[in-house]
Amino acid sequence: MNQKNETSTDFILLGLLPSFKNLYILILIILLIYIVAFSGNFLLIFLIWLDARLHTPMYFLLSQLSLIDLAYISSTVPKMAINYITGRKNISFFACATQIFCFLTLGLAECILLTLMAYDRYVAVCNPLRYTVLMSPKICLQMTAATWIVGALTALVNTIYPMHFPICGSREINHYFCEVPAILRLSCVDTSVYEMVKFVTTVVFLLVPFILILSSYTLIFLTVLRMNSRKGRNKALATCSSHLTVVSLYFGQAMFIYMTPSSSHTPEEDQIVAVFGTTVTPMLNPLIYSLRNKEVLGALRKCVGKMCS
Repeated sequence: MNQKNETSTDFILLGLLPSFKNLYILILIILLIYIVAFSGNFLLIFLIWLDARLHTPMYFLLSQLSLIDLAYISSTVPKMAINYITGRKNISFFACATQIFCFLTLGLAECILLTLMAYDRYVAVCNPLRYTVLMSPKICLQMTAATWIVGALTALVNTIYPMHFPICGSREINHYFCEVPAILRLSCVDTSVYEMVKFVTTVVFLLVPFILILSSYTLIFLTVLRMNSRKGRNKALATCSSHLTVVSLYFGQAMFIYMTPSSSHTPEEDQIVAVFGTTVTPMLNPLIYSLRNKEVLGALRKCVGKMCS
């Protein structure tokens, strides 16, 4: 170990697929995805803030999703790129804990937020007369605040607990960022109690929200089928299909990593799925919501028109 660059408490990030031959191309692709994701989410937040027609509960929640995706992708990719460019693979104990906390906070908050977005669509389609009451600006702010607070508190527990486990032998993490499963694999004590805590957390923040979202959309589709207006059906289905696509992308990769036995997939498979969840999905989310949304495209054309004139 290079004593100038690493201390006894540092972890060593082996990086993204270290055995991959064309690593330069892989890193370049991820950086390009990061630029597109950052630009797309920032633009979506800016358009929602700028255009008064988008000052509705649905778009307010969407702006929060873009904010989470912005922070989500920025919590892992820049550090990976810096390590690759400088040739340094170490990450301090505090930086590792901070990365785990941020990653978990944003991941848990996104699970809750996607559930709230499904609830918003349920109220809009199934109970439109009470929409302004059930989704008032005050309630939206309270729901958003609760999302961040619950995510942060849960992440704090799930960061402090495993980071106190003693590490035996190598401190090498076979990943491109610090994550709880990787820390647990380095521990030399029995982690079964925490594994149970992690399982309960996974059920509460992944399985329960997923069931609630599916229940909401089942009721929505039943309501849509009873609509007399074809235009109303198409509008409701277009809005809901965008959200369902995002839900499928996010929960699919999260369930693969956290709800299947670690022995059922290799570290390389974990990294590929993690790349999809932490970089590809944040890039696709603004594209899904903007390309299939006339109001967002209208706000974009209006903004471009003002700039050109």
